[in-house]
Amino acid sequence: MAEADAVTVGDAPAKRLRSEEEEVVVEAVSLQNGNATLESENAAARIAREETAPAPGSARANISTVMPGWFSEISPMWPGEAHSLKVEKFLFEGKSDFQDVVVFESATYGKVLVLDGVIQLTERDECSYQEMITHLPLCSIPNPKKVLVVGGGDGGVLREVSRHKSIEKIDICEIDKMVVDVSKQYFPDIAIGFEDPRVNLRIGDGVAFLQEAPAGTYDAIIVDSSDPIGPAQQLFERPFFQSMARALRPGGVVCTQAESPWLHMHIIKDIVAACRQTFKGSVNYAWTSVPTYPSGVIGFMLCSTEGPVVNFRQPINPIENIDTTSNSNGEGGVQVQNPLKYYNSEMHAAAFSLPQFARTVLEPLLTPPLS
Repeated sequence: MAEADAVTVGDAPAKRLRSEEEEVVVEAVSLQNGNATLESENAAARIAREETAPAPGSARANISTVMPGWFSEISPMWPGEAHSLKVEKFLFEGKSDFQDVVVFESATYGKVLVLDGVIQLTERDECSYQEMITHLPLCSIPNPKKVLVVGGGDGGVLREVSRHKSIEKIDICEIDKMVVDVSKQYFPDIAIGFEDPRVNLRIGDGVAFLQEAPAGTYDAIIVDSSDPIGPAQQLFERPFFQSMARALRPGGVVCTQAESPWLHMHIIKDIVAACRQTFKGSVNYAWTSVPTYPSGVIGFMLCSTEGPVVNFRQPINPIENIDTTSNSNGEGGVQVQNPLKYYNSEMHAAAFSLPQFARTVLEPLLTPPLS
């Protein structure tokens, strides 16, 4: 949600990165023309017979020695606790230029994508994150046309952006091509967003991409970022927020993941303060439930630039009943086969209701205030 070797840029391909350099144990992996193939076997049996210890921070290093065959997510970002999933088998293990990439089949949450030993998504609960980080901003403004996604290489945010018929252009800047390729192979229902003809994929640094973007280009920017550690720290600081504000039109909106109020209130307070200094429209904090994320909760910063007033707490662009089989020009867009699983207008409004401990800390910084 830690620092990757050979990374000198601020963009992060998904939610979290590792804290130290490492090697990964690769099992019969072959990457040909961007497609990965491998042979897998029962995880518990393989782990039991390993003769050499797996590298720290890799997925295999997170296999529990107390409960063999269980993956446990351990990180200094959430000390003293871990969430565990039973591993049925490993489907893919590889090492990109930036991080370890692992996919395994779990007993209860379907296939799981892990980067540097940290869960990015599972088939069972990815909907709550992808739908909320996308529709909270896009349903708060009328007729968004140009959208930028920073990170989000699994394609889930693209899938959700593609539901909006008014959108004419979707740019995505993802730093790690392996994440894109692996997601297309093992999570086709999530990566379907890449098939939309409105999508323009750029493999590269999101920070640099935004610095080069012409002023006033986008109606919305969605940042599917890693935790504020190592290179990703840049994605939570004022210079990056200023780049986003410059790239947005008047009244444009940004939504970025903003940690868990149960674990990171001190970080959230700093993020809100930086946003308040940068965005002259609205500055709000919302949250959603994701069972396989630390504490089961993840938050979002939602901000708007000066211009038409944006009230994030009351959606004005409902998405629930939109026909997603074509775009606003009547052309064949991506066909999002599945209906929304988590987001609706009531959940949208409720996402901004904060528990009292969070409200006490954040209310003085939010605009407009909660009360």
